[in-house]
Amino acid sequence: MEHLFAGWRMGHGPDSGGDGEPYPAITPSEGQTLFEAIEQSGLDDSEIYIVARSELTFAVLNVFPYTTGHLMVLPRRSACSMLDLDEDGYQDLWRMVRAGAVAVNEAFKPDGLNIGVNEGSAGGGSQPDHLHVHVVPRWTADTNFMTSVAGARVLPVTLAECWRRLKEAWPQQDGDSGGS
Repeated sequence: MEHLFAGWRMGHGPDSGGDGEPYPAITPSEGQTLFEAIEQSGLDDSEIYIVARSELTFAVLNVFPYTTGHLMVLPRRSACSMLDLDEDGYQDLWRMVRAGAVAVNEAFKPDGLNIGVNEGSAGGGSQPDHLHVHVVPRWTADTNFMTSVAGARVLPVTLAECWRRLKEAWPQQDGDSGGS
């Protein structure tokens, strides 16, 4: 059996994001998930890369992105599964996913998007205690020699610049604090 090595996650200090820039060390309290700790940290959204919030959900950059502009949309309260969301939470989550797709398309002009959920550890979720939907911009030439030969990803835009672009491109919605 072959194993794939995710080498682009190496080389980051404990207080830096995937772009090597400083990122606040946030530790969840007992009974709190990492994403709840980030969302409730009291830090400025520009420091923790939260792009938008609504009453029930929020959108945040992945600090170890698969590619530039990799966004995650989450319920504000932890849910392990889609089945754990009530109807309002479910509808709000998908409204924000759609807004995220609009913003990613506007901000980065990708050739396509991957939108997906990895539920639970077996489903591939690295944070199985808090459901999150990935919105990942994709370009036709995503897989190039760097990924294939060096096991590395090239991120041409810093997380701070990604946050700024997405914040500006976020469509304003009722109850949503995203957008410009």
